[in-house]
Amino acid sequence: MTQKLLKAKDWQLFLLTFGIPMIVQILMMGFLFINAKSSENLDPSFIFGFMQYFPILMILFMGVLLGWFWSVVTGLQKVIPLEAQMNLKRFKILFFIPVIYIFFILVFIGLFINSFTSAENLENINLFAGILAIIFPLHLFSMFCMFHSLYFVAKTFKTAELQREVNFSEFALEFFLMWFYPIGIWIIQPKINEMIES
Repeated sequence: MTQKLLKAKDWQLFLLTFGIPMIVQILMMGFLFINAKSSENLDPSFIFGFMQYFPILMILFMGVLLGWFWSVVTGLQKVIPLEAQMNLKRFKILFFIPVIYIFFILVFIGLFINSFTSAENLENINLFAGILAIIFPLHLFSMFCMFHSLYFVAKTFKTAELQREVNFSEFALEFFLMWFYPIGIWIIQPKINEMIES
């Protein structure tokens, strides 16, 4: 799987991480607005019923994006000189924290949506408010872990490209390109393809 993502073309990664989820969301919202205009008393459960597909889109988007991050870090280690090798232990620990967190958030969203679609479960709103109070600090920590992953992926890429140790000023551009991946993937992935081919 690592080699497939490393050898993938930029347009393939763009479609999987951004294109397809965005098209599906546009189609779902369009269908929702068409039905909202055709019926005056639109049931809220109908609207929340559409949101049950959100976790599937999220799994597709995050699965490919995080899989690509993992592939870049682990796959490019082979082309990095021994004196510039990086410690992957901290990266792996901080990488899997957002993965676990996203899984639990998707379960929470699914339960939350089901409580709105069935009227007898509306008394569980207080429980969900308490869970949200727990989720907020976990969300901030998960964001920190994601930024660390972005940092590590950009550093790995630049180290493999320059074949020496690098500091942040040398890979700051790559860090921001990874952060804004719909643009950055068009610039970074062709260079990764060249590294893998050579």
